[in-house]
Amino acid sequence: QVQLVESGGGLVQAGESLRLSCAASRSININHMGWFRQAPGKQREFVARITNTGITDYGDSVKGRFTIFGDNAKNTVYLQMNSLKPEDTAVYYCFNYDFGSWGQGTQVTVSS
Repeated sequence: QVQLVESGGGLVQAGESLRLSCAASRSININHMGWFRQAPGKQREFVARITNTGITDYGDSVKGRFTIFGDNAKNTVYLQMNSLKPEDTAVYYCFNYDFGSWGQGTQVTVSS
C-alpha cells in the first residue's frame, strides 16, 4: 500500500492561483496518479490524471486552467490551478490508480 498526503489548499480570491501537492509515502509510479474533488452536497468528481503513458487528461470544467504534473524524484504529483473560480471550491483528493489509495484531502476555497 501507499499513503498519500495532500497539501497546498487554502482560501483565495477568484482569478488567483494555487498549487496542490500530493506526496507518496514511498516510491511509486507518478505517471498513474490523479486528482478528484468534492464540493459540499455533491459527488466526488474527476479533475485530472496522468496516465501510464504520461498523457494528461482533464475534466471539462478545468481544462485550460489546471495542470497536473509529477516529480518522480520526490514521489510527488502536483496540481497547478490558475484562474480559480468560486465553483472550484471543494476538498481536493489525490488518488493512486495502482493501489487504489486516496489522500485525506485538502480544502480549496475560492471567494468571489
